[in-house]
Amino acid sequence: MENNIYNVIVRPLVTEKGTHQSTRHNAYAFEVNADANKAQIRQAVEKIYSVKVLEVRTANRKGKPRRYGRRMGTTSHWKKAVVVLHSDQHIDLF
Repeated sequence: MENNIYNVIVRPLVTEKGTHQSTRHNAYAFEVNADANKAQIRQAVEKIYSVKVLEVRTANRKGKPRRYGRRMGTTSHWKKAVVVLHSDQHIDLF
């Protein structure tokens, strides 16, 4: 994978569960590049948002089945990362 930090993080995931995790556990969820590893995700979040990351959890998410007319297809597979920050820091986006 190219070593550009802006290619690592695709978008933040702003959901009800994510909002709860950000207020209670200081954890933030992102959709990340499928080829990114935990070290690259940590570095990208620290550089882009100017915060100190304590822990990175990742999960590969399988695409859901969908109908396209008469045919069945699937949405794209994607990778999710949950990033836990130091207790006195936060990201304003959530």
